[in-house]
Amino acid sequence: MDEALADVARVGPYFSVAVDPDVADHPLWRPLTELYGPALPDQIAAVRVRLGTSEDRVAASLLFQGVAGRLWSPALATAVVHGRVPDLDPARTYWRAASPGPILLATPGAAALPADLPTLRRVVIEDHLAPLVAAVRAVTPVAEGLLWGNAASALVGAMTVVSRARPPVSGTALRFAEELLAGSPLAGTGGFGRYGFRRRSCCLYYRVPGGGKCGDCALL
Repeated sequence: MDEALADVARVGPYFSVAVDPDVADHPLWRPLTELYGPALPDQIAAVRVRLGTSEDRVAASLLFQGVAGRLWSPALATAVVHGRVPDLDPARTYWRAASPGPILLATPGAAALPADLPTLRRVVIEDHLAPLVAAVRAVTPVAEGLLWGNAASALVGAMTVVSRARPPVSGTALRFAEELLAGSPLAGTGGFGRYGFRRRSCCLYYRVPGGGKCGDCALL
């Protein structure tokens, strides 16, 4: 699994996951269970300051989207390129703050799981994004549909990048993305049309000073 993760890390920064076993004892690396709990308010505040916004819900939305991208990218890429998915157990997958940009991830010694739809759904949605949706909504008034729209957008973004970087797997990547988008909780968050993917909600990036509307935004 470490070799597969090292390979897909070449696709782009969102696909990079550290595998050094020493991260488990490093004070700056903490289990993702902390991000979905006591560390979340401070991270939202840090993102709010970095973006220059006064709105916690905007910072929370964009933090969530960044985390979703960090999770979808390596999981989808290893699935379609190497036929396996890393077991990103939240208690044994570590994060550290990064500025600028999203958090960094590390998963030393992750087991290899089957590259199938139920595994991808469990590893990313059930083990990570569902707890993070609940945690965000417990501290910040962000609509649940908006957060799942962010998850869908991050999935399609990962699919697009890995398809361009590794064209032979583009069909498999698209199939996984379409099947994930067709099931709960991503069903209804958006869909593919003449101009590509268009979501049915907005991540609120347009409310950031100097921000705008993303290419898949419902407001376009």
